[in-house]
Amino acid sequence: MWRFSRSSGPGGQHVNTSDSQVELRFDLARTEALPEVWKERALERLASRLVDGVVSVRASEHRSQWRNREMAATRLASLLAEATAPPPKPRRATRIPRGINERRLREKKRRGETKQGRSGKGWG
Repeated sequence: MWRFSRSSGPGGQHVNTSDSQVELRFDLARTEALPEVWKERALERLASRLVDGVVSVRASEHRSQWRNREMAATRLASLLAEATAPPPKPRRATRIPRGINERRLREKKRRGETKQGRSGKGWG
């Protein structure tokens, strides 16, 4: 459901007559447009943004209502896409290969010896 109102901020002529701010409301709890699994996932992930199962998105960056409509629709689509995305695969623990670890320790030792040689010890 679309709702229009006057945007805040500086204006000029035409500012008090145009309703350019756009609010797009989507009833996530009652929609049948999404598969049930996606709907449950979205309801869980967007719980903090929902008011009675409805998610709302506002746009008022542009001076034109049409561009604000496009912006609000894009935001809602990306919000829903992010909320309905499948959970990431669990990370498999892997070990660092022994050769890499040994090479790192050799480099550290060599670097330490280089720095040790820079001190004035053993010169006098």
